[in-house]
Amino acid sequence: MPGKLIWLVGPSGSGKDSLLAALRQREHPQLLVAHRYITRPFNAGSENHIALSEHEFFTRAEQHLFALSWHANNTYYGIGVEIDLWLHAGFDVVANGSRAHLALGPGTLRRGAGADLSRRLAAGAAPAAGAARPGKRAGNRPASGPRRAL
Repeated sequence: MPGKLIWLVGPSGSGKDSLLAALRQREHPQLLVAHRYITRPFNAGSENHIALSEHEFFTRAEQHLFALSWHANNTYYGIGVEIDLWLHAGFDVVANGSRAHLALGPGTLRRGAGADLSRRLAAGAAPAAGAARPGKRAGNRPASGPRRAL
């Protein structure tokens, strides 16, 4: 039986990172906490995340390595495709997500969302407002907002 994706959202400073840290400290055999891939330094803030340069982020996106990705506050966020394996194996997965993704409603968070981002990149998606990357073509940036599977 597939696991459940638990999408944790809340305003900045509401305690999401503290809750996730507490979950990581306790043994929950069927619950995994997804790490986020973020284009900010590893020591910025209290979140346990994987820091990527924008180049690394877009390389991973082009290789379909994100199940979900989005842009907010001049930063790119991704949840790796490993969550698909975990969910398929029956684990419940908690992810620190975006309210914009939550607004999509049930049934929209599906496997292969990274493929949608890659299709948008290949099609020359327009850059998000304020998301200019010096020296890069506009077609290498995803548009703002959430990505979902087709």
